[in-house]
Amino acid sequence: MSAAAKGRKAVFITGAASGIGLASAKRFAAEGWFVGLSDIDVTGLKAALVAIGPENGATFRLDVRDRSAWSSVLADFAKLTDGRLDVLLNNAGVAKFGPFDSHGDADIDLQLDINIKGVVTGARSALPWLKATPGSRLINISSCAGLYGSPGLAVYSATKFAVRGLSEALDVEWKPHGVGVACVMPWFVDTPILNAGAPGSNANMSDVLKSGGLPVYPVEDAAEVIWRAVHGKELHYFVGKRAKQMRFASNHMPGALRKQLRSRPILQQT
Repeated sequence: MSAAAKGRKAVFITGAASGIGLASAKRFAAEGWFVGLSDIDVTGLKAALVAIGPENGATFRLDVRDRSAWSSVLADFAKLTDGRLDVLLNNAGVAKFGPFDSHGDADIDLQLDINIKGVVTGARSALPWLKATPGSRLINISSCAGLYGSPGLAVYSATKFAVRGLSEALDVEWKPHGVGVACVMPWFVDTPILNAGAPGSNANMSDVLKSGGLPVYPVEDAAEVIWRAVHGKELHYFVGKRAKQMRFASNHMPGALRKQLRSRPILQQT
């Protein structure tokens, strides 16, 4: 076991070089946890390790689409923690914004492969380590787009519904293993995903949100909810007041919600 990791709880985070992943890594490190930082952004990972303190974690280049890489990277992390994995935070995700028919095969496949297959593979690969760690928890990052299909984010919404469904199923399946599951569903958070633009347009998601007067929450809000999800017993956790409103509306006023979504601007091809 690494001397730095000795006696500490361990969390492995995907998409840790920026956004919610990095904010969560900082929170866990500040609470005394040993953090596995993974991403395809090697430069960003180096900066992230400096940000949390080199003694508080280790970096791993990981493309979540690569099944074999998942197994080897988690095994390497486990060597540092003496096999301990208290939490897997399945955070890595991508979004392509714009009308459904504006996206090519590559954009669609990228979202399906990272947002669904990456999460599924992460859960499968981590299960042996989670089962071996008493009180462990799987945290999957979904989205409010997993509550109700979001115009301009059709494929992304489909992937986040899938993450929600996977989480709900595993919450039941993994209970006999002693592994808890939580699905975190943020409203729009200030991450690089908001820089996604529609094909043929100079505008991006952030521009559309601002023009519509919609809130964007800081990454620290998401990290706080994730921290609560790790220590809680609930299945669904929501980031931001607007997320809780969306949940209520999707459950009790689906017609009104649909009308509201239809009134929002969507980036169109020019």
